[in-house]
Amino acid sequence: MTCDPHDDDASFRAEIRAWLAANLTGDFAALRGKGGPGREHEAFEARLAWDKHLSAAGWTCLGWPVEHGGRGATITQQVIFHEEYARADAPHRVNHLGEELLGPTLIAFGTAAQQQRFLPRIKDLDELWCQGYSEPGAGSDLAAVSTTATRVGDEWSISGQKVWTSLAHVADWCFVLARTERGAKGHHGLSYLLVPMKQDGVDVRPIVQLTGTAEFNEVFFDDARTAADLVVGAVGDGWRVAMGTLGFERGVATLGQQVGFRRELDALVLLARESGAIADPVLRDRLARAHLRLEVMRAHALRTLHNTAAEGTEASVAKLLWAHWHRDLGELAMQIRGAAGMVEGDGGLDQWQRLYLFSRADTIYGGSDEVQRNIIAERQLGLPREVRA
Repeated sequence: MTCDPHDDDASFRAEIRAWLAANLTGDFAALRGKGGPGREHEAFEARLAWDKHLSAAGWTCLGWPVEHGGRGATITQQVIFHEEYARADAPHRVNHLGEELLGPTLIAFGTAAQQQRFLPRIKDLDELWCQGYSEPGAGSDLAAVSTTATRVGDEWSISGQKVWTSLAHVADWCFVLARTERGAKGHHGLSYLLVPMKQDGVDVRPIVQLTGTAEFNEVFFDDARTAADLVVGAVGDGWRVAMGTLGFERGVATLGQQVGFRRELDALVLLARESGAIADPVLRDRLARAHLRLEVMRAHALRTLHNTAAEGTEASVAKLLWAHWHRDLGELAMQIRGAAGMVEGDGGLDQWQRLYLFSRADTIYGGSDEVQRNIIAERQLGLPREVRA
């Protein structure tokens, strides 16, 4: 796949670029660069207002079909949007989990009633979502999920613990992978439930990270309830639906992520020039390699968008590529900063210290390196499956 624009795509690029220039002004101008991993606490309510402003102008849910409230944009147009959005240094979106993950999942697997109930409120940002996958004993191994959901009359009773739940403290709903078949193991007997967060039986506890922020959470379900018809897909078919959600997670938004990476790299090159660190041939070589690796990532991402033949392994390759690149960039930033990077200023961590500390988690969250390599080895290379207890 290439993104050489046709005339209509060039017009689309000009349209979103002009809209962003005209609207990232006034109170919204102060939001430029706000938010993102490790910084979700920044101007959250103002960023929510910005997202609603985007929605009212028709700039959310671009890839959703028109009949479900989306714009029906092509993949190329979606890539263009995310690239221009990142280039404008627009604020990080607060509705990624609802718009980019759950929405497409409901369109693909949900009932008409579920689509009618939830999709408009996701699009209008009237309800925010979090993802209930990882558990203390099932971090990246979702087949080991132990949270249970038991049918009680017209409801499901959910009990168990989830961890690393991004933005659970501000979410209205959670899509939860739970075991609904007693005694089932592995991929079997799992279901994908939609669970309201604002109820007795749901306890959210923040996890303070190295950066001092707390966008991740532990979530405890103790006889939490949800309606019997809020299972996406068939009861017991949760593994297939959950894997579908993970596929949507690594879509066109990754191209915007890479534009953000480019901005970080460019800023680091400027820092190296200003500090004189660019004169060090080793650091200069590492900066050049970072540039080349970023180009490889972009080429891989563009090719992946139209190639599903590798049974999901290309998404695993992409995760390995960007996680290691970003973690290495954080380490490189500390080397360029030198001894000064070891001292926290009066205003707290600077952007490079925050990058270094938070990027240590890049190879863990969203699917650890070990799990991604297992997926590639087993599904693409045909190697024997890892022995699991």
